[in-house]
This record gives sequence, structure tokens and C-alpha cells, in this order.
Amino acid sequence: MLLVGGAAAWALMPRNEAVEPHAEVQRPVLMLLTTLPLLFPEQFTLESSGSKALTALETRYRVVPIGTTDAASLKQGRLLLLAHPLAQPADALVDLDRWVRRGGRVLLLADPKLDWPSERSLGDKLRPPPSFADTGLLKHWGLALPPPAESGPQQRELAGRQIVTVSSGTLAGSSCPVASGGFVARCRIGRGEAVVVADADFLNVEKIDGPIDANLDALLTELAQLER
Repeated sequence: MLLVGGAAAWALMPRNEAVEPHAEVQRPVLMLLTTLPLLFPEQFTLESSGSKALTALETRYRVVPIGTTDAASLKQGRLLLLAHPLAQPADALVDLDRWVRRGGRVLLLADPKLDWPSERSLGDKLRPPPSFADTGLLKHWGLALPPPAESGPQQRELAGRQIVTVSSGTLAGSSCPVASGGFVARCRIGRGEAVVVADADFLNVEKIDGPIDANLDALLTELAQLER
């Protein structure tokens, strides 16, 4: 009943409306764990990456980078963005699952075939993994993410918007409502919620060809729903 209720409530929320920025003093913490060059460029420098995705996030959140999903890191907030993260150790996955069940909210961008250009050589430990490094988390939440059926740019629906993705996947699940042709799953887990999106390339609006105006709006809308 929680699953149906959660999906129905989301469906009744306004679509295609711009997400308003928060005043700086009102911005909640958004923990961010990612292998993508959103916070910093690929070169060894402390300068900001200049990522448009990060700029959009910072209009509404105080972005706090974390390096793992262990309990100590997750104590910093109740909202988490996992944007194509590295595989987490088993104990950190247990901590993440427990954090969600106690009321945490997570948006997981799990890309089955990342097409994000990288200057780092194949095999470089700092290069984003070629696919979402799942070590059992999705299965534990009742989801599966097979390799994509096709490669290249595609239009998919997220948060009521048509966005451009690259080599996106199709989720299957028995425990979570799966929407938008398998592109997104919304899971009620204990007192918390996990939204899983089968692509991360859509954040790379600087490089994607096509109508990408809605990409970052869709990201902010999904996070705004999780704030509730």
C-alpha cells in the first residue's frame, strides 16, 4: 500500500513547472557521491569544474561531497544524490540501506553504459566506471538493470519532462513502481525513499547534442519531490 500511495502522490504533483531556488540561508544539505567531474575537473586541481549541473544544484542546495555511504558520512543530511558512484563496500551498503529505511531520501543515477567523455585512460582508477558498479544494492531493493538495448542519444521522460539521455537503460522491478518505460523506479523503503534513474549522461548538458533544456530541471524536480 505504501508503494501505490507513494506513486500516486508523486503523480498528483505539478509537472513541467520550474523548481524555485532556495534562498542561501534556507538551502538544505544535499550529499553528493559521484565519479563524474561535477565538483572538480579531471585534472588535479581544486578549482571548480564549472559544471552546469553543479551550478543548478547549488541554486537550491548546500552541496556536501562525501566519499562513501558509511554511517558517519550519511549523518550529515537526509538527502543524497548518488551520481554514477563507485561500488561501495558491503558495510557501506548496509549503512546506506539502514539510513534510507530510517527516513533518508536518495536519488541514484545508475548508468548501464556511461558515454561521458573522459581524458583519463582506460583502467585509470579515477576514470568513471563504464557502467554502474552494482554490488547487490539494486537487487536488494527489488530492481534489475540490464545492459541498454541501444546506444546513442535517446529521448526519455523524467519528472514529466522530455530529456535527452545517452545509452540509457531500462529498469525492471518487482518491489518498486517502475515508470517512463522503465527509465525510473520510485521505491518506498521503510520510512525513506529511493528513486533510481537508468542514466547519468543526461547531466552532461555541455556535451549532449539535442534539446537538453529540460535535463537539469528534471534533476531538480526529482530532488524537490524527495525533499517532501
